[in-house]
Amino acid sequence: MRDVTTAQPLDVQPTPLALLLLGREADPKSERGVECPGDLPSPSDPDLVERARAAKAKLGDKVFVLGHHYQRDEVIQFADVTGDSFKLARDAAARPEAEYIVFCGVHFMAESADILTGDDQKVVLPDLAAGCSMADMATAEQVAECWDVLTEAGVADVTVPVSYMNSSADIKAFTGKHGGTICTSSNAERALNWAFEQGEKVLFLPDQHLGRNTAVRDMGMSLDDCVVYNPHKPNGGLTAEQLRDAKMILWRGHCSVHGRFSLDSVNEVRERIPGVNVLVHPECRHEVVAAADHVGSTEYIIKTLEAAPAGSKWAIGTELNLVRRLANRFADEGKEIVFLDRTVCFCSTMNRIDLPHLVWALESLAEGNLVNRIQVDRETESFAKLALERMLALP
Repeated sequence: MRDVTTAQPLDVQPTPLALLLLGREADPKSERGVECPGDLPSPSDPDLVERARAAKAKLGDKVFVLGHHYQRDEVIQFADVTGDSFKLARDAAARPEAEYIVFCGVHFMAESADILTGDDQKVVLPDLAAGCSMADMATAEQVAECWDVLTEAGVADVTVPVSYMNSSADIKAFTGKHGGTICTSSNAERALNWAFEQGEKVLFLPDQHLGRNTAVRDMGMSLDDCVVYNPHKPNGGLTAEQLRDAKMILWRGHCSVHGRFSLDSVNEVRERIPGVNVLVHPECRHEVVAAADHVGSTEYIIKTLEAAPAGSKWAIGTELNLVRRLANRFADEGKEIVFLDRTVCFCSTMNRIDLPHLVWALESLAEGNLVNRIQVDRETESFAKLALERMLALP
């Protein structure tokens, strides 16, 4: 492998196919792969941290580095701000003087940052392989077909799409175009209340669990009010009558990390740690959320642990990098914080942003080479921004 400090400058201009694929000659719509265009320094390079510092210092105010809570510690140390996906996108928009926004997160997050930042700002994703399995579970073609099914059932006119922030720019644009709004795990209930003021039904994309948990746990609906649309079955696997009777039409998508937690996980940790508080993300399955003591977004989880009394015990159902970081942060206060599942589980796509990729991106930018730019086309951006603005205007 070449030493990137001595190699000729790279002039990488990724095409759509440079959302690199898992394997070669693969389906372009399959999960994104693990390689990055250009040469990367070795992860074992003892000078890696110093090289990141030097490149960041050389760029100065021209670069603004965003770090999602689920990033590994070796990356998060270089973030100018940390947070969840929407907070980071808004933070990027609040820094118009930064020419480069380096987003240490996943692809849909970088898209949202590009939508919300100025035309002269350039959003960079250190590894184009960093996708999101949940966001990839709903494609523009599948959602358009779903809308045709709703139209044939006679319910499209009374259905309002609500899409989770964890969705592609294409899905956000579809939502904006059809009178819907975006939501986060923090404001999903407000978004749904708004949607039901506009229509009789909601098409909730792409995470079925957040939609179901918000409707049933927070808004008092029943499980019978919810149906699941499966894009891999004819007509979503639903009859016209089922679509007409439902209030919540849930897309069959889920988070690969949060979806792994089970009721057995909750029961096991309660038996193993008497007096433990179970705190989970609303992307978890409904039976897990129903059995938990506390349920909330990533920011809610952090604030709950900040306010927790010394000596309290917590089992957390969310991504492991964050849980481990919180356990270390509050250890001196005597707070015992463990991962809800005994099987270790990082977000594999989020973890594709590692220190070698970050160093490569920063050094490339410092040398004047724009790499891995994430750019949403104007029409998609226009409708996606409309949906995001509706969310920002929620009461």
